[in-house]
Amino acid sequence: MQPKARRTELAGFHGEALKIRVAAPALEGRANRALLEFLARKLTLKKSDLCLFSGEKSREKTVLVKGLPPEELSRRLGLE
Repeated sequence: MQPKARRTELAGFHGEALKIRVAAPALEGRANRALLEFLARKLTLKKSDLCLFSGEKSREKTVLVKGLPPEELSRRLGLE
């Protein structure tokens, strides 16, 4: 994740990880909240279906997505 970007958007891959730019600054968890809100909108899920599993204070994060198979996750993110 890249906080304090010009806009919130998918930015392709960085190695095997998906890179996401977030407009919110990395202050008081704002960037983490913006990341989860962006992913919920993009995946058409409720925010409660997403959980920041690891990396709360790191640029490398792991997000747990409940109830969505990997193929459907890729399709909704436009990665196919």
